[in-house]
Amino acid sequence: MKIKIAIVDDNTFLIKTVEEKLSFFEDLQVKFTAMNGVDALEKLDENHNLDLILMDIEMPIMNGIEATEKVKQKYPHIKIIMLTVFDNDENIFNAIKAGADGYLLKEINAADLHSGIVETLNGGAAMNPSIALKTLKLLRNPFVAEDKQDLETIKLTDREVDVLEHLSKGLSYNAIADNLILSTGTIRKHIENIYRKLQVHNKLEAVQKARRNNLI
Repeated sequence: MKIKIAIVDDNTFLIKTVEEKLSFFEDLQVKFTAMNGVDALEKLDENHNLDLILMDIEMPIMNGIEATEKVKQKYPHIKIIMLTVFDNDENIFNAIKAGADGYLLKEINAADLHSGIVETLNGGAAMNPSIALKTLKLLRNPFVAEDKQDLETIKLTDREVDVLEHLSKGLSYNAIADNLILSTGTIRKHIENIYRKLQVHNKLEAVQKARRNNLI
């Protein structure tokens, strides 16, 4: 009996990449692909004889978290694994809240993806080790509760805000240094301080958290 799968992603290249990974395994069968949540729901209305969906998060029209919530309401028997490049706390928290059964990163190799699918269908929760660790931290320190105190505890200097604004535009450390007439070493130090104050580990998390709290 083959495991029937759908892939939902707005990037056709990434859909093909996932399909290639799944093609190594005779027990897996891709029933359909969809470009966004609305597209996926329409195809499910036509045929919801499906075991599992590999769901992207960032998609136009309807993103993966909204789609997960709607699929779980209409077709609770279908398992959903979020397959995404983003592992930030907010996405993990919202995906779990929406009913996701697993959370894997797109860089996963074919064998681990297959194992994750089988594990999820057997009642487990497929997760990359880094995601599992973040999930445990979220359970101990819920994301929403943590966010409520952000405004009172985050105090960035004017210079740090300048650096963060440049960072949000995707500029390199050297380009930020040139624009602000500072050394690259000084920029690195500012960014270290920003990460520490925001309690984040990378540029994406820093920019997202700063925007949520109207710091930039």
